[in-house]
Amino acid sequence: MRQQLKWMLVLRGGAAMMFGILALIWPGVTVLALALLFGAYALVDGVALLVGALRREGAKGHRLAHAVGGVLGIAAGLITIAWPGVTALALVAVVGAWAVVTGVAELWAAVHFRRELHHEWLLFVAGAASLVAGVLILARPDVGALTVAQVLGLYALISGALVLASAWRLHGTTSPARSARRHARHA
Repeated sequence: MRQQLKWMLVLRGGAAMMFGILALIWPGVTVLALALLFGAYALVDGVALLVGALRREGAKGHRLAHAVGGVLGIAAGLITIAWPGVTALALVAVVGAWAVVTGVAELWAAVHFRRELHHEWLLFVAGAASLVAGVLILARPDVGALTVAQVLGLYALISGALVLASAWRLHGTTSPARSARRHARHA
């Protein structure tokens, strides 16, 4: 279960970092290109969450939270890819709402995974960053695609780095059963 969680975090963090870099390298992209980049990112993130929910064993609440986040991410990605010609204001509303929902889901997961992870604060910070970015985007939808690209790029880099740090921390920890076996061999 720890391996699956680790690789899901690596996939999500890597996708966020890639999206963030592309959004910051090309801040002047058109709304169409930004919509396609965001749609691809949300789709990959949603699929990773949904696969994690379907493959994971454990508490029903954890699986349900990941499944809901996955379905919302897939829906946001597919809608954005299907209608890339949406206006900047509609794209801003979709992106802002998605970031708020994702942030709330990550905050919930950080609280409920505190027994699974030793440094759950990283997921908590990633959730808070997502929530703040979403609120800022929704508060000022008139700022334009350039600013949205910069805010999204910065948010994705921060969120991706924090999620990758969580995966790294998870990789560095050992499960209680594995730790007990290792100590038994050395005794």
